[in-house]
Amino acid sequence: MATIVIMPKQGLMMEEGTITSWLKKEGEAVTAGEPLFEMETDKLTITMDAEASGTLLKILHPEGDVVPITQPIAVLGEPGEDVSALVGGDAAPAQAAAPAEAAPAPAAEAPAAPAVERAPGERVFSSPRARLRAEENGVDIAAVPGSGPDGLVIERDVNAYMANKPAVTPLAANIAKAQGVDLSGVTGTGSNGKIKVFDLPGGSPAAAPAAQESPAAVQQSRGTHTEKMSGMRKAISRNMLASKETNAQTNHRIKVDMTAAIALRKQYKDLGIKISYNDIIVRACAKALADMPIVNASVEGDSILYHDYVNVGTAVSVPGGLIVPVIKDADIIGLSGIAARSAELIEKAREGRLTDADYHSGTFTVSSLGMFDLDNFVAIINPPESAILAVGKIAKTPVVVTDEEGEDAIVIKSMCALCLSYDHRIIDGAEAAKFLQKVKNYLQNPVLLI
Repeated sequence: MATIVIMPKQGLMMEEGTITSWLKKEGEAVTAGEPLFEMETDKLTITMDAEASGTLLKILHPEGDVVPITQPIAVLGEPGEDVSALVGGDAAPAQAAAPAEAAPAPAAEAPAAPAVERAPGERVFSSPRARLRAEENGVDIAAVPGSGPDGLVIERDVNAYMANKPAVTPLAANIAKAQGVDLSGVTGTGSNGKIKVFDLPGGSPAAAPAAQESPAAVQQSRGTHTEKMSGMRKAISRNMLASKETNAQTNHRIKVDMTAAIALRKQYKDLGIKISYNDIIVRACAKALADMPIVNASVEGDSILYHDYVNVGTAVSVPGGLIVPVIKDADIIGLSGIAARSAELIEKAREGRLTDADYHSGTFTVSSLGMFDLDNFVAIINPPESAILAVGKIAKTPVVVTDEEGEDAIVIKSMCALCLSYDHRIIDGAEAAKFLQKVKNYLQNPVLLI
């Protein structure tokens, strides 16, 4: 009996996933528990194992497809089993994988899409996924015949249309349309034969002999390219836009003398205990959050949601985006506990083992960019949290100090700039200033953190 493979839900907030790689081909045998495909969520890239054994009869969504959770993506079953009823009647029974020495059967030509009859300027009704698919592949949606109700163009129609049309980048498609170029006679040099701008007549940088190439010609050969946002980048985009749209965000700044914190870190190091500056700052924030619950709270409709726990996220830059693993109960596990938990999260991140639980339930975030030589910066609040602390570099700075006799002197101190971005809907300016003052006091008197 055939088994439907669905897009799994990996986390409470997940709504869709991107199939990045199929690890089995149609017709190949699959054993329960072995890797079947790789998927990308808004935070992670995960290898998913097969939950049943059988033959991979049909892949319903190829690599690159974005699929809502619980939607079918493939069918497993017995070799030769008819699964057309499960996949809409367009799937032929898959055979077992042929031996390596067997010659591959020639691919059957895809049937030509029927011509579409539409009056000039006539409105084209299409589904959102069909429009997205067409836009990504440079397809004129008005040229696609619709098979949905009342001629609605659906994603399947766009896929069928593309099967009989050369793949082309959106930019090349727009230029070809404007110049009246017939793409059926153009050979693409992109991946899988995709037509790029330089493949259009007169658009190739190789059209002129290299010996006669001038700086102007080189300049004209440069163009643009389009890359789809990863799931992580789309999540960052949504969250940051939502933050700016919903929060009454403003910020306060303060400078902190880190001399005592540096000495504390050295004491731990001499004892063989590894503590980072970020660990010390997270601990100071956790203490201040416990002192001031309003900064640890969230807005929920017309109510203020107070959290009994203090979970501090630490923003970490990774290739292609940003992740915010969360140190749970940072107010009660102590400085050494924070250091241990932080080291564990860093190791899991390097090995790609972070789970959905490592990202959620944060109540406050610390974002440190001092390692990039930034003096200071402003961070955007990470919803549904109400505040985030931006930490600049620790730098030796001339500072004026006054002794007990009232005499001023210039001394060199290790200073660090902090910027608190906060939601003014629930945190008043005086409360934000008081919070920063508490963080400063803890950092300049780190014995209070132990």
